[in-house]
Amino acid sequence: MASDSDGFRRVDDYNDEKVNAISSVYGQVLKNIGEDPTREGLVKTPERVAKALQYLTHGYDLDPAEILKSAMFAEKYDQMVVVKGIELYSMCEHHMLPFFGKAHVAYIPNGHIVGLSKIPRVVDVFARRLQVQERLTNEIRDCIQDTLKPVGVAVVIEAQHMCMQMRGVQKQNSFTTTSAFTGAFLKDNKTREEFFDLISSKLS
Repeated sequence: MASDSDGFRRVDDYNDEKVNAISSVYGQVLKNIGEDPTREGLVKTPERVAKALQYLTHGYDLDPAEILKSAMFAEKYDQMVVVKGIELYSMCEHHMLPFFGKAHVAYIPNGHIVGLSKIPRVVDVFARRLQVQERLTNEIRDCIQDTLKPVGVAVVIEAQHMCMQMRGVQKQNSFTTTSAFTGAFLKDNKTREEFFDLISSKLS
C-alpha cells in the first residue's frame, strides 16, 4: 500500500490472505443468491469484491490524529478556518451499502493551525470504515478537537444513503444532515451562524 509523508495511503496493493478469505465467502454468496460463480462474468468477481472492500475500509489502518500532527504549525491566527464541500464516500454498517455526500468542517485556532489538505484526509480516514453518519460526524469533530485543541470545531455532513434509496422506503431524493460542535460553535450563536452562512455561500 503506497503512502505519503502524512500517513495517508492509496490502496493499490492488497493483503493476499485477506483477499483469499473474503473471496471464498463471496463465491458462496453468489451461489446463495442464485448465481453461477463459474460463469465468465463472475469468475473474478469475488476477488474484485475482496479488493474493493479492502479499499473501502482502509481507514481502519490509519491514525487520523497522526495525519493532523504531521502538519501542525504555530500561528497566531485566531479567526474561523472553514473547509467546505469535502467529498465523502462511506458504507453504512447496517446494510454495507454506500452513503455519500459532502462534509463541511471549521475550527477556530488556539495557537496552532493545520495544513488545509489534512482536514479532508481526516474526513476520508473515518469515512473509509463501516459507519453511521451520526458517529462519523462526531469522530471528525472529536479528532480535530482533541488533536489541535482549538477554540471550537464545527462539522456538518449532508449525505444520501443507498440503504434508503435502493431498498426500504426507496426515497431517491432524500438527504440526511448531521452536525456536531464544540467550544465557541456550541456556546455562541453568532459564531455558529457565521459558520452556516459561510458553508451556504457561493464564491463569485
